[in-house]
Amino acid sequence: MSSKKMGRPPSNNPKGKKIEIRVDQEIMNKLDASAEKLNTTRSNIVRIGIEKVYDELQK
Repeated sequence: MSSKKMGRPPSNNPKGKKIEIRVDQEIMNKLDASAEKLNTTRSNIVRIGIEKVYDELQK
């Protein structure tokens, strides 16, 4: 029997940090609509937004 673990392989960029935010229904609707339109997750939409703001601040 192999000593390798079963399951998902380790990620090159693990996402171990967690944030929690409070939003109103309008923001949640916009987040859900964006995620659906881009066929991605809510978390990924938030990551994209953070990258955009950060890039703008670097200019």
